[in-house]
Amino acid sequence: MKIPLTLGIDIGGTFTKFGFTDHDGNILEEASLPTNAKDGVDAFLLRLYDTVAKAFEGLKDHAELKAVGIGVPNGNYYKGTVENPPNLGWGKITPLAELVSKHYQIPTFLTNDANAAALGEKKFGVAKNMKDFVVITLGTGLGSGIVVNGELVYGADGFAGELGHVNVNPNGRVCGCGKKGCLETYASATGIKRTVFKFMADKIEPSELRDIPYNQLTGNMITEAALRGDPVAIAAFEYTGRILGMKLADTVAHLSPEAIILFGGLTKAGAYLFDPIHKHMEENMFGIFKNKVKLLTSGLEGKNVAVLGSSALAWQELDRKKM
Repeated sequence: MKIPLTLGIDIGGTFTKFGFTDHDGNILEEASLPTNAKDGVDAFLLRLYDTVAKAFEGLKDHAELKAVGIGVPNGNYYKGTVENPPNLGWGKITPLAELVSKHYQIPTFLTNDANAAALGEKKFGVAKNMKDFVVITLGTGLGSGIVVNGELVYGADGFAGELGHVNVNPNGRVCGCGKKGCLETYASATGIKRTVFKFMADKIEPSELRDIPYNQLTGNMITEAALRGDPVAIAAFEYTGRILGMKLADTVAHLSPEAIILFGGLTKAGAYLFDPIHKHMEENMFGIFKNKVKLLTSGLEGKNVAVLGSSALAWQELDRKKM
């Protein structure tokens, strides 16, 4: 009897990752390819199918693909479409799930990348036994997946849960979405980089970050500098944590989750990030919620979260059909 597997695909603006995952979250084979989004979706899919076929070659005699799960920016779970995706340039609406399903002749499911991360955490990570939690992904931007009563929240149109675009300051930093003051302009790898450069302009403390050009500075560099005791990096994490903590207090008031789970490179700063988040979240929390919500790191750190998340989507839908 062949091993049932799902194909999990995570499509990013630069790279696309994929892997074949069993029901327990073991990735039997994985690979990646450049997205090259400017070539268009048809050219991308031809390259994807070819690369996936090569990766599956060693598995095909003893494994069987049952479904495909896709995590992609601006993915609409209800319709299986990608709509006005940033950094992809595929046009307004692409029926991606339908296209992939026709090729593989198996069910294909699609959601946005942060929602996929939440599903991965629910099936394979620290949220296995939770029904109400929020996953925050701190990457280039800030993504979020919200689970209520065991179900991912999609809203009326399939796009619910965009916490990265709640407002921090209506006259604040310009966001890539066109608004000013979005949370992700402060709490993300890009946001903390902007904070570091503002602090270096406003402060006179020495910092190892002062000799790094803006376009070369990364969130990982800031994290490592903080862990080495750099005062500007530490101050930037304090500022980031304060803003994120305040907005997470609002999230708790809306949802009353059991836990908020943080994922991404910035979490490697440990207490420099988590302490100010926790402090300012509790200080701004509506009284009945104080000291009830756990602040956790992802249980999938060190694993291919993108693949596990999109695979978890496929397994979730397959499991529902068996109910």
